[in-house]
Amino acid sequence: MTRKQQRLGLLALGMAALGGATALVLTAFNDNLVFFYSPSELKAKAVAADRRVRIGGLVEAHSLSRGADGRSISFRITDGAADIAVLYQGPLPDLFREGQGAVAEGKLRTDGVFAASSVLAKHDENYMPREVVEALKKSGHWQEGSALNDAAAAPTTAGQTK
Repeated sequence: MTRKQQRLGLLALGMAALGGATALVLTAFNDNLVFFYSPSELKAKAVAADRRVRIGGLVEAHSLSRGADGRSISFRITDGAADIAVLYQGPLPDLFREGQGAVAEGKLRTDGVFAASSVLAKHDENYMPREVVEALKKSGHWQEGSALNDAAAAPTTAGQTK
């Protein structure tokens, strides 16, 4: 075997190793990737039952109910156009309320109920996730001019003072 053939063989081996490493990284990344959907988008798309996703919107009024065990909680998240039932076991965030923005992460069951593994609530009166704001604007439930809406839409920069 000549030196040129040895170099080509090593180059081919290196490229194969690089390709294998890239495939492993992309597979690991895909397993940890969590997509965000509004209830309307989730109902329109075919999401696999084992796929972790996030849904966001407003907690529908009068939909919150607690199970007999005290840890099971069910509620509905809506974007105004569609809603989806959510089941969650565990303590809810202190700021979780009906009519407020929330994001739930979990899996959509085959019966159409979303089994949440975690629930996030807005952390103060001036914050709502950008995806939730966009979903509410699309559904026509966004009201321009309120302090909440202005704060969520306004860009902020570190160190900026008013």
